[in-house]
Amino acid sequence: MKDTWQHGWIKFPFDSQLDAWVTSAKLSAQAVIADVEMQKQWLQCEGTWFVGVDALPNDLSGRIGGSDPLAGRAVDFIMQNFGILPALHPAQMSVIYPGYPKPRAKETPAAFRFRQTRDAAHIDGILPQGPDRRRNLMEPHAFVLGIPLNKTVLGASPLVVWPDSPAIVRRHLAAAFASIPVEQWPDVDVTEIYAAARGEVFATCERLELPAQPGEAYLLHRLALHGVAPWTASEGEGLEGRMVAYFRPPWRAGMQQFLND
Repeated sequence: MKDTWQHGWIKFPFDSQLDAWVTSAKLSAQAVIADVEMQKQWLQCEGTWFVGVDALPNDLSGRIGGSDPLAGRAVDFIMQNFGILPALHPAQMSVIYPGYPKPRAKETPAAFRFRQTRDAAHIDGILPQGPDRRRNLMEPHAFVLGIPLNKTVLGASPLVVWPDSPAIVRRHLAAAFASIPVEQWPDVDVTEIYAAARGEVFATCERLELPAQPGEAYLLHRLALHGVAPWTASEGEGLEGRMVAYFRPPWRAGMQQFLND
């Protein structure tokens, strides 16, 4: 597993501790998804994606209701490699439904084509700003931990990652920030740098789909390019959708180290 982590990703096999947590998390997730107000806020792409940012009501340890704290192989790996399990924010409760992708509200035709053909590939925390959608490093994360909450069928819009992309993204960002004080990094427009980095990744890195089932998990490097594949499962399959809880703890160390690790 550590070999794949050197390339920016790792998938953990079935873990009974994590599976027990998933049982409690899914009950809470289903209540969130069924909430009409949450649907109004988070159901996007013509009903094919429940975005659910910070929608899972877990505490800082990952505990939900009467569940145990988040634990298992993935947590052990994080503690061994990061020295600590960061305080956890309410997880994103992301659900992809049959028919994804459809255009998102106010999405340009070009952006929708990118969603269709390039899995809406992105780096979390490099966010579009303002009417011109210029990109800035606004919300640096420590990592992305994805935990599937339900069984899914083949072709149910799996997570996509580009192994070895972190090194390419790091090189491009380091060049952009080379002469800029770290406290000013969020103000730097990295739109073209970001596009160039993604283009190099597409040209040189493998596209890898990571389907997973409850009790499994995947961990992505904070600079790993990743996205979501279109739904290709047969009509009538997987109507519950693909439900995943995502944890992206904020980066707490120095910003210079953010690009050095």
